[in-house]
Amino acid sequence: MTSADKIQPMDLTERRIVVTGASSGIGRETAILLSRLGARLVLVARDSERLNQTCAALHGDGHEIHAIDLSNIDPLPDWLESLAGRGTLHGLVHAAGVHAVLPLRVLSSAEIDRMFKINVYAAMALAKGFRRAAVSARPASVVFVASVMGLVGQPALSTYCATKGAVVAMTRSLGVELAREGIRVNAVAPGQVVGEMTDRQRSSLTQAQLEAFARQHPLGLGTPQDVAQAVAFLLADSGRWITGSTLVVDGGYTAQ
Repeated sequence: MTSADKIQPMDLTERRIVVTGASSGIGRETAILLSRLGARLVLVARDSERLNQTCAALHGDGHEIHAIDLSNIDPLPDWLESLAGRGTLHGLVHAAGVHAVLPLRVLSSAEIDRMFKINVYAAMALAKGFRRAAVSARPASVVFVASVMGLVGQPALSTYCATKGAVVAMTRSLGVELAREGIRVNAVAPGQVVGEMTDRQRSSLTQAQLEAFARQHPLGLGTPQDVAQAVAFLLADSGRWITGSTLVVDGGYTAQ
């Protein structure tokens, strides 16, 4: 068998994919991996300088950056349609997210609204725009980055858990609704990954607490690259018969 005959189900050559939250963490590593698989990326986040850093790490050319505030929900569908003027889209990854430790006693409606806007409302608005006939090629794929916190509970994370649980439920519904339009909708639910968010948490936890938390993951803590590979699997033809599903990528955390 020659190299040309080999099956490459995760080949994304010339597919145009939007990745939100691309300035850091899972979003950045997802964009880098997708570019290695041949995709042309539309990178989205608020910080243009950090988006440029991500763009500089991508393979290939034809990539672009868009510094926008995803909490401004209503314009998002039309904004996606404006992107299609430079070529239809084949995939959408919503990796942008807001996380905060907020015990119930200090929870405010403003904090609840802030997390829901990015984690849930923006995801819904982006999916609404993506399904427009002028926006996405068919077949196409949408992947939301949820969290194991949408499947289990943890103290002081009620709002965050609620947003990620909403993403999991939304994924099931949209997976069924958009199947007839040739669009698959799935989610990944990561456990704790090493990165900027983890680094911030280290400042508020003792070494013993950190070690105990790591032991809750039988395979150890993950990396953004671990999650990126799951996202790529769902975007590519390797996931062609999967929709409405949430792929748990958590080192065994929820298996116990």
